[in-house]
Amino acid sequence: MSVSISITLDTRRLKQKTGKYPVKLLLIYEGKPQRYQTTYDLSEAEYKSLSASRVSESTMKIRDSLKMIRRKAEDAAAALDPFTFEEFEKTFILNNPLFRQRQQLKTRAVKSFATSEDFDYSPYFKKFPILTALPSEPGTFGFTYLSYIKKLIQQGRLGTAISYHCSYSSLMTFRSNIRFTNITVNFLYQYEQWTKERGIAKATQGIYLRNLRAIFNEAIADGIISKEKCYPFGRRKYQIPTGRNIKKALKLDQIEKIYFYEPACESERRAKSFWLFCYFGNGMNPKDVALLRYKNIHGEYLIFERAKTERTARTDPKPITIFINPDMWATIEEWGNKDKNPENFIFPILHEGITPLRLYDLVQNFIGTINKWMEIIGAKLGIDKKLTTIVSRHSFSTVMKNSGASTEFIQEALGHTDKRTTENYLDSFEKEIKKEFAGKLVPFKKPPKETDDLAKVS
Repeated sequence: MSVSISITLDTRRLKQKTGKYPVKLLLIYEGKPQRYQTTYDLSEAEYKSLSASRVSESTMKIRDSLKMIRRKAEDAAAALDPFTFEEFEKTFILNNPLFRQRQQLKTRAVKSFATSEDFDYSPYFKKFPILTALPSEPGTFGFTYLSYIKKLIQQGRLGTAISYHCSYSSLMTFRSNIRFTNITVNFLYQYEQWTKERGIAKATQGIYLRNLRAIFNEAIADGIISKEKCYPFGRRKYQIPTGRNIKKALKLDQIEKIYFYEPACESERRAKSFWLFCYFGNGMNPKDVALLRYKNIHGEYLIFERAKTERTARTDPKPITIFINPDMWATIEEWGNKDKNPENFIFPILHEGITPLRLYDLVQNFIGTINKWMEIIGAKLGIDKKLTTIVSRHSFSTVMKNSGASTEFIQEALGHTDKRTTENYLDSFEKEIKKEFAGKLVPFKKPPKETDDLAKVS
């Protein structure tokens, strides 16, 4: 059944302020009418004059515009197979400047758009507002951000999805949802300056802009844009700023203070145990701690694959092997699951059958609890750095480096696929070591007193 489309004057509701009626696009399909209000309001006399043979220039513009609306509406309806009012609203009415955007229509379209796929995104609406935003047009950065964030959610990569959503939100705040062709080198420099003025760290700027660059590459791969015509990154174009890595490692004497600290309560004892478990365990990531199962214990060693590199190193996974020292065994005995079935998680942080969203939240809660109580411990010990789990990881790598371990050894221990990532982790040598090496440059130089003594002897 075809769709009947016409332009009508809705005389059911007179606008008191103007004394005019709204002009609407009327669709009738399978006996059901649906009206969409245009931006035009006319009196009955003005509406009748549209069909006159001689009209004023202003009336002619309105008549031509209404004819164009009807013609394009017919084309849009004909392109839908099967036709539904919801699809018509999404493809033709929404964001169309010639129509008034009613809230009811927006809400219905968002709900239809967000639930039109097989994957159920509704549990993610709160964490990812982009999922309930009005659909973006292809060619805008919002369209590709949404597509990529959905892909990440489906893969269970929620941490990465959140990072992309943060960069999307920042760009939306800066300049709203514009087309890729409008994101020029000059635009990127303006955005960089805008983030600086708002106190956003250079490292965060880099994350947002690297994410945007990846979105450009996604759009190119999808055939939405051409790299030759509108790619603003690269040599002689825009260079993404790189923030100097803030060194997070502790010195050995600070780690010693933590090790011998007597916790004041169970929460402190638990936080200290897991912080040191990460430190002794090759600077293990807390998510990997949460995912450990008893089957990962092979005699005196833990052998597992990092959750972070499970996807990127799928064809050549390199398991991490960690010697379980007595302190790690003590943590397993005190805080581990008592049922040591090989398939059971070692620690009762996660449980079977949880969704990726729930897994993410539980891991974040685990990290947050450790960081909260370790901050309290750090304050008591007079340590001027926040004792986060990241500090534990950086401390492991730096202690290894200062002990003479090679970068390749540390790279393997940390589970990094790229040596440059390991180099970013490694802290600079302590000042005392630098001073010692500086002295080695002038072994021929003698202290003044020693020189005087030699002169006397001669």
